[in-house]
Amino acid sequence: QVQLVESGGGLVQAGGSLRLSCAASGRTFSNYAMGWFRQAPGKEREFVAAISRSGYSTYAADSVKGRFTISRDNAKNTVYLQMNSLKPEDTAVYYCAASNTPGLLTTQFKYDYWGQGTQVTVSS
Repeated sequence: QVQLVESGGGLVQAGGSLRLSCAASGRTFSNYAMGWFRQAPGKEREFVAAISRSGYSTYAADSVKGRFTISRDNAKNTVYLQMNSLKPEDTAVYYCAASNTPGLLTTQFKYDYWGQGTQVTVSS
């Protein structure tokens, strides 16, 4: 089992940047594919970005492609989400997730462990 704790959320103006971190504890971090999801008020949780176990492969949703970058440091047991050129529509609670299944996973049901989430608010 792995425990996930997100940090780095906050309030930022449109056009600004934030970097989210997700620290993992428990079993070997490099055994897990990782992903970021978000949920805005009144909306379903949606996929943001995914990264493979090694970190060599990444994939991002069209809505954030070119603005958000997912990365991981297996030595630090941490996955990151660098968010640039933020827009008000990026406002949501952001969750990191870990999966025992290898690959780039875009479906939340393929993830086995979830963090508690961190709020990101982008003002116009």
